Amino acid sequence: MSWNLDSDRPIFLQIVEHIELDIVSGALPPGMKVPSVRELASEASVNPNTMQRALSELERLGLMRTERTSGRYITEDRQMIDDLKNDLAASGVESFVSQMKKLGLTQDEIIKLIKEKF
Repeated sequence: MSWNLDSDRPIFLQIVEHIELDIVSGALPPGMKVPSVRELASEASVNPNTMQRALSELERLGLMRTERTSGRYITEDRQMIDDLKNDLAASGVESFVSQMKKLGLTQDEIIKLIKEKF
């Protein structure tokens, strides 16, 4: 995992977003055991308390679960993962369209631009 965290936004939210992307992309597959808080904090160069806060938020969202004696695991609920993927994609599209409209492009011009790029 490559951690590109910046100081413009809360670090724990950036960690949550980073792990969400890893889950929906399959880099962290359903059922996978998650490394320890200390390992992840070291890897991301953040305080373990910050990492703990992010992982707790992912648990609250249902994307992870904790098994008392064996650690944290990525959810196996594929519907939840698919729903998150769709939500993230929709958010990205909305952001993109908003930016294109700010540039003065019409809907037809935006669609044409997308078709040209793919």
